[in-house]
Parts: sequence; C-alpha cells; structure tokens
Amino acid sequence: MDFLLKLIDSYGLAVVFINVLVEQLGLPLPAYPTLVITGALLARSSYSPAMLLLTAVLSALIADYAWYLAGKRYGRKVMARLCRISLSPDSCVRQTESVYLRWGVSSLLVAKFIPGFASLASALAGALGTRRLGFIFFDGLGAALWAGSAIYLGSLFSTAIDELLDVLAQLGKWGLLLVAVALLAFIARKWWQRDRFLKSLFMARISVDELHQLLQQGAAPAIIDVRTPFAQDEGRIPGAVTMSVEDPAPPAFEMAADSEVIVYCACPNEASAARVAQRLMKLGYKNVRPLTGGIDAWVAAGYPLES
Repeated sequence: MDFLLKLIDSYGLAVVFINVLVEQLGLPLPAYPTLVITGALLARSSYSPAMLLLTAVLSALIADYAWYLAGKRYGRKVMARLCRISLSPDSCVRQTESVYLRWGVSSLLVAKFIPGFASLASALAGALGTRRLGFIFFDGLGAALWAGSAIYLGSLFSTAIDELLDVLAQLGKWGLLLVAVALLAFIARKWWQRDRFLKSLFMARISVDELHQLLQQGAAPAIIDVRTPFAQDEGRIPGAVTMSVEDPAPPAFEMAADSEVIVYCACPNEASAARVAQRLMKLGYKNVRPLTGGIDAWVAAGYPLES
C-alpha cells in the first residue's frame, strides 16, 4: 500500500490521466475516488490544483471526443455496442436518448455525474450531428465541474483522507488488498445487478424470419415499436405502431386478448421490448413476444422498412 501512495505522490498527474481516460472509454475503473485522493494530497505533491484539473479535463475530452467521432461515423450502432459492454442496465441507450433529446448538448454539463451516461451521450452527440465546437465546450465544462468537485472534496477533507491513507499504509499489503477487494466488490455488484436484470427479461421470443413469414402469409400480428422518436426516424417495420416504454397502456388500436403481439426495440437483449411485453401480458394479452435482435436484426436480414 505504501508503494501505491508513493506512486500517487510522485506520478499523480499520470495516474489521474490514465484513470480518467480508461473510465471515460467505458472500463469499470472509477476515477472519482482517484481525483478525491489526489486532491487531498495536493499539499505534499509537486503539482498544482490547476494542473490536476487540466489533466483530468484533457483526459476526459480525449476519450469523449473519440466516442463523439465514433457516433458521427457509425450512428446509433456504436451506442448499442457500448451498452453491451456496460455494467449498467441495458436500457441505457433509451435513457440516454431521452435525456439528450430533452436537454440537448447542455446535458453534457452533468453527464459525468450520471453512471453510464457520459460515453453514450458523447456518441449520441456525434450521431445527432452536434456541432464540434459546441460539443467540446459543453463536454469540457462538464468535465471541469465533475473533476473540480472531486478535487475540492479531497482538499476539503484532506485531513481525514490523509489519516485513512496512513492507516492503509500501516497495513501494508493488507491495505492494498482491502482496496482491491473493495474495487472487485463494486464490479461484482454491478455484474450481479446486470445478471438479475437479464434474468427478469426471460420469455419466449420470435425471430425476424418468423415475423417476416407471418407477414408474407397474410397474418397480421400487432407490431409495436418502442424505440425513441429519434431512432424511429430511420424507419419502422411495416404496419408497426409506436408505444413509449413509459406508457401505461398499449396504443389505441383494436387488439383482442389472444392476438399475436410482437414488440421490438433497438437495444441489447431486447430489454425495452421485453419490459413492454411483460406489461402487456399483465394487462391480459396472452400471446406477446419480443423480436429477437430487434430492428437491427430485421435490417440485417434485408427485410423492408416503412417511413
């Protein structure tokens, strides 16, 4: 543990730069505690508060700008990929779109205070064609607020943090082990929450080939699109009607309780579609299935869309 503290003392700026960079790129390695600790150690370090803040902001901007460019080039697909590797629930794409479409680029001011939002918001900003200078300004200001608050907290409680670090240093390798266990416990808890969420979505599904065959045979299942308005601009499965994930009731069309109902989204594990399907089943609809792979699988199979 003493070695780790000396490392932070001697290479605090490099540690902060790497930690912030990897976290903003999507790895579950929280940088906020590192910023708090380096803020607490300012009095006995060679770097200034301004240099520490600038390092954190520059690192965050590099990672966020990479996601911005990825979103600009690949659109919404990059956000779905992000959710697949994220430890956050799989509804993160829909939630990010909802917040960003409501508040626009100014939502980047608080993005880093919301777990799982920053990387997705950066990619979404690129996909929506947000102006480059506007993105850099708001993202940089948001990074400064986020990092600055951590550094301020560290300096404010520097005495208590110093005492805690001294205790960990006295514990030696056991102190380092304690920190490692805490980090592993954090990651394990996130994975457990994700696994529990995915298990809650277990239900029968229908493939895009089966749905296309039903439409070709003249069968007319009720098809419900639960994507955001932004996502629906790319087109819908023919005959689909829209429904928000937050809507308490199905769309206003005639649908018998035993009707075939297909629900689709554009999210990993059909998360939003499965949630809506479960709600429809609770309302008395007996034959409701999410579409495996959602709209992305439908498009990949070469099946048509309607505007």
